[in-house]
Amino acid sequence: MESTVATKKAKADSKVESASTRKVKLKKVLSYAAFVGPAILFFIVIQIIPFLMGIYYSFTSWNGISSSIEWVGFENYKRIFTNDQRFFDSFLFTTKFMFAAVLISNIIGFSFALILNTALKTRNLLRTAFFIPNVIGGLLLGFIWQFIFVRGFAAIGELTNISFFLKPWLGDATTAFWGIVIVFAWQISGYMMVIYIAALQGVDTSLLEAAKIDGANAFTMLRKIIIPLILPAFTICFFLTISMAFKIFDLNLSLTGGGPFNSTQSVAINIYQEAFTNNNYGIGSAKSILFFLIVAIFTTVQVMITKKKEVEA
Repeated sequence: MESTVATKKAKADSKVESASTRKVKLKKVLSYAAFVGPAILFFIVIQIIPFLMGIYYSFTSWNGISSSIEWVGFENYKRIFTNDQRFFDSFLFTTKFMFAAVLISNIIGFSFALILNTALKTRNLLRTAFFIPNVIGGLLLGFIWQFIFVRGFAAIGELTNISFFLKPWLGDATTAFWGIVIVFAWQISGYMMVIYIAALQGVDTSLLEAAKIDGANAFTMLRKIIIPLILPAFTICFFLTISMAFKIFDLNLSLTGGGPFNSTQSVAINIYQEAFTNNNYGIGSAKSILFFLIVAIFTTVQVMITKKKEVEA
């Protein structure tokens, strides 16, 4: 009799415990949904749905306005590969710009990080000063530098007669290219600097002190100790700069508008003009899908290479 009562009591206790456990799990699920749910919803609405719609429109002939949408299959893609030299010219420009901008912005950012990681009294002020260009909008930044290149450099050139300042910086294809690279590196190097500083602060100082005792100079410590230890930061910075350089739009638009004679037209501007100026929304969508695949391939290969270097180091 006592064993039966004890069994019933144990079953009742287990039911109460399971009910309380379910309540706790439900509260956790609701709390997660309350915090993560809106973000997932906005991500689906703003990112996933437009991306899927873009894939659909890339197989259609639509002007972006008319209610009638004609399915054309792969005709848009065939037209891009067979009869759109300007798109490949813009891709060539963007690729060249990407390599130059990534290299220069990371060198500047890493150099700033090395300098400001030392015990300078003004390092906090300098970190803020170097990071400020990153918070300025691309359009505004482009118009500021357009004034500098056109008016500021011309005024300095007239006073000093230095050929560097007398060049038509935004009126020639070569100088316009390097002008965009300079402004991009000036804007983004401060952001890269912050990432590199965070990585440098995680380096064990005892390793550096031991290397100094063993007679290693600053360059040897940088090459053999510091860089191998902060390779994950290089992975992140290269990934960010590659994607940003490939997707450059507002800075390019405000500085040169793709000129002179479309010599500095980025892929993003080409897609924008195709879709919203020429009203070829289907071809513009097809170009954007191709561009997405190209950027995805570049960034994936870069991450794989740098991750492999991390393991080897």
